[in-house]
Amino acid sequence: MALNDGALKIAYYGDDFTGATDTLATAARAGLRSLLFLGLPTDAQLERAGTLDCLGIAGAARAMNPGEMRAELEPVGRLFARLGAPVMHYKTCSTFDSAPEVGSIGAAIRILQPHAGNAFVPIVGGQPNLRRYCVFGNLFAGAGPAVHRLDRHPTMSRHPITPMHEADLRRHLAAQGLAQVAGIAYPDYSQDAEALDSQLAGLLARKPDAVLLDVTDDSHLATVGRLIWQHAQAQGLLAAGPSSVVQALAAHWQSGAEAAPPRIAAATGPVLVLAGSLSPVTAQQVQAASSYRQVALDAARLTADAAYAGQMSAQIAALLAQGRHVLACTAADGQACDWPVDGRALAQASGALLKRVLQAVPLRRLGIAGGDTSSLAVQALKAWGLSYAAQLAPGVALCRLHSDEAALDGLEIMLKGGQMGGEDLFETLLHGTP
Repeated sequence: MALNDGALKIAYYGDDFTGATDTLATAARAGLRSLLFLGLPTDAQLERAGTLDCLGIAGAARAMNPGEMRAELEPVGRLFARLGAPVMHYKTCSTFDSAPEVGSIGAAIRILQPHAGNAFVPIVGGQPNLRRYCVFGNLFAGAGPAVHRLDRHPTMSRHPITPMHEADLRRHLAAQGLAQVAGIAYPDYSQDAEALDSQLAGLLARKPDAVLLDVTDDSHLATVGRLIWQHAQAQGLLAAGPSSVVQALAAHWQSGAEAAPPRIAAATGPVLVLAGSLSPVTAQQVQAASSYRQVALDAARLTADAAYAGQMSAQIAALLAQGRHVLACTAADGQACDWPVDGRALAQASGALLKRVLQAVPLRRLGIAGGDTSSLAVQALKAWGLSYAAQLAPGVALCRLHSDEAALDGLEIMLKGGQMGGEDLFETLLHGTP
């Protein structure tokens, strides 16, 4: 893209790869010219991208400590300021899982906000299409047929790295250094625009660190988007939250009407799915993946034994070379479990295994399950960008990889967070949609 050409509306950083692809898909389906870079883009890569409305950078800040986050995000902030996008978006997980010492959303806001300039820092809570609801500042999330307050959610309350023990996002973020988070509750959206603007102005006069905006229903998105965009027009701002930040802006611009989703064709060759840390949702998907040859990976040995890692990558590559579809998972029989190994080390080992497999057997379609696994596995590949191809499920996009290596360029890749997708997701990745 031509630097500072005036077309760019949103520049976002995804704190993990799976979430970054959901935002990419959200923007593309809203008609925004969008590209997701897999690292800080060079000027040459920006030129190759052409004119964009929405530019993303997929990162791994969710797995970093505050010092690592500063080293990661300072160059991002400088680039976004140079590009001049009115909205700088720090894309968080839809469940806001984070902690003061790991993936701190508060640290990210403190690092990026000076590059935006605007004192208004909106935080959008909730993303109804993923069954995430922010009600009076408290976050609720679906799990199976039920909806749970986040601190009672059967998975997120027990997350192995960032368990959510507080559903009130204001209190949650206060522990991460944002001591003053004001809030606008969803009933306030029924006011006329002038009254709501006056309410927000009153809150901003108190100079809060951020303002949390409830979202409990899709009908709230356009109002939230208007509040963000009108302030961004006066001075560029930093917004934080899940893909509902882009949904809100698109609803305000009335560009949120989506065309019929493109059909996904069946895979034309062998498909590999690599499942890292298994959530109960992913475990069900693994159990339902009857078309794949499943290969169990010993998580502890994968991180500590180079010979074992080489042996398993060779076994997987051999099966793929025979035309078999392979699902390699770090828990036997698709059973969700916790391992006595560091989650980040496991994700890095999974990325190294994936790199070896792809060097041995070129593939045209690939799936990776697990937020940290996706982030670090893709970073192990020699690729620089992703564009949206189609949607496999809410929150799960099928993307095309952009690489200077012919064997990787055009690879179709699914990156999936632990809570995303229906039971048949891996089968859909293989067989396509009707």
